[in-house]
Amino acid sequence: MARDRDAQCKQCRREGIKLYLKGERCLTDKCGVDRRQYPPGEHGRIRQKQSEYRVQLREKQKARRFYGVLEKQFRSYYDKASRQPGVTGENLLRLLEHRFDNVLVRLGFAGSRRQARQLILHGHWTVNGRRVNVPSYQVKEGDLVMLKTSTKVGDLVRDATDLVSAVPAWLQADHDGLTAKVLRSPERGEIDTPVQEQLIVELYSK
Repeated sequence: MARDRDAQCKQCRREGIKLYLKGERCLTDKCGVDRRQYPPGEHGRIRQKQSEYRVQLREKQKARRFYGVLEKQFRSYYDKASRQPGVTGENLLRLLEHRFDNVLVRLGFAGSRRQARQLILHGHWTVNGRRVNVPSYQVKEGDLVMLKTSTKVGDLVRDATDLVSAVPAWLQADHDGLTAKVLRSPERGEIDTPVQEQLIVELYSK
């Protein structure tokens, strides 16, 4: 399985914003963005010209890294979003929000998307009573998410619930029973991803 092995703090520094790729560590004074507020690399402190293409590319990279998706898969999501009715940029964000690993983070059942992927790959979660071990699995309205009763990671998941301030309105979570339900698809105003999706559409439309 292809995976992103790049240093996570460097990814946040490159985009100039916290992407919360390391969960709890991003909330402490050890966060790379707080400690070094400039891009990584030899020329990180040099002021660079912000061309239109550069701005669009950085926005796409920001979204891709925020959700932990590789380039080929991200392009596949965009192609699917462009074929759906409605606004392409909003469709793209909804597809990314419906990823199983992202849903676990939104529910507060994982501290980061990388941790969520590991829990899913190891078979600790079920959807509608069936084990799902695919992080990119698209959850649907009415799906019931539950931690397997035989798993030994309950304490780890409960620790992660302390990091979430509020569960989005399109999801319903029971942090005591470690179960959840997908109520509906999210509206654009309910998606707090720090990206301007229209710039991504403009980039891929060239």
